[in-house]
Amino acid sequence: MTLLAVAAQVQRVLRVSRVVADLQRAAAFYCEALDFRRIAHGPCDRHTCAALGIDAAEEVVLRLGDQEIALVQFAEAGRPYPPDSQADDLWFQHLAVVVSDADAACRRLAAVAGWQPISRDGPQRLPPADGGVTAFKFRDPDGHPLELLAFPPDSGRAVWQQRRSQALFLGIDHTALSVGCVARSEAFYVSLGLRVAGRSLNVGPAQARLDGLDDVRLQVVGLRPPSADGPGLELLAYRPPGRPASQHAVRDLGTDWTTLQAAGPSRAVRDPDGHLLLLRDQSGLPA
Repeated sequence: MTLLAVAAQVQRVLRVSRVVADLQRAAAFYCEALDFRRIAHGPCDRHTCAALGIDAAEEVVLRLGDQEIALVQFAEAGRPYPPDSQADDLWFQHLAVVVSDADAACRRLAAVAGWQPISRDGPQRLPPADGGVTAFKFRDPDGHPLELLAFPPDSGRAVWQQRRSQALFLGIDHTALSVGCVARSEAFYVSLGLRVAGRSLNVGPAQARLDGLDDVRLQVVGLRPPSADGPGLELLAYRPPGRPASQHAVRDLGTDWTTLQAAGPSRAVRDPDGHLLLLRDQSGLPA
C-alpha cells in the first residue's frame, strides 16, 4: 500500500469500515445505541480483498440516514485496539453522528452496555468561535471512537437543519483523523480532489473535556469532496501531537479504512500519518 503518488480524483466519501472482534455484537451495539439499520451481510467483495491484500473477511453494512459504515470481522483477529488511546494519538479516527438532541442521545446511549466514554462530564457545548456545537465522544465495544454531534439552529450543513425534527439520530457528518502536520495532510487530501470547507482553532476547557485531555490546542480543517452527498473529512492537529501511529495490520482492531469513490481500479493507500484509504469506484458495493 503506497503513501502518495496517487493518480486519483475523489468524488465522494462512500463509507468507513471498522474491524471488530465480534460482528454480531458490534452490529447490535450500533443498531441499539445509535439507530443504525442493517442493509447487507456477507463476505467482503473481491475488489476490496484484493486491494487490501487479504484473503477473505465477513462484513455487515449499516446505514444511518443516507450514510453507511461497514463492520468487518476476520476469521483470525489481529491485535486489540491500542490500550490507553487518546484523541491526540495519530491513529485516532472518529465518526461524527449527528443528533437532534445531545442530552437525549446520551441517555439513549447510556441504556446500552459495552461502550466507554472519552469525554468528561457529559456533552460539551463549544464556544461560538469553535462552531457552537454540542458534542460527546465515546468508544464502541471494540475501542473505535465516535462522536455525538448536535448543531445549533442555522449551523452545519443544510441537510441536518432540514432533518432535525425527524429523528434523534440523523446521519454521519464526517470522519475525523488526528494528524501530525496539518499542512502536509491537507496537501495530500487536496491532491486527491477534496477542498477545504472550513478551519478553526479550538482551545479551552470545553474542548479539553470533550477530548478527555488535560489541555487542548487543536487546529481543525474540514474537507469536502466534490459531491454534495456523503460525509466530509476532518483533519485534527493537536499541539503537541500525541503518539505516532505504528503501522496497524488490516486485521488489527485499531484499523479503520475510509472508502473513497474514485475512477479506476481499486487500490489501497495510506495518508502521511498511516490512515488507511481504499480508492475504488462504486460498483460492487451494496446499494
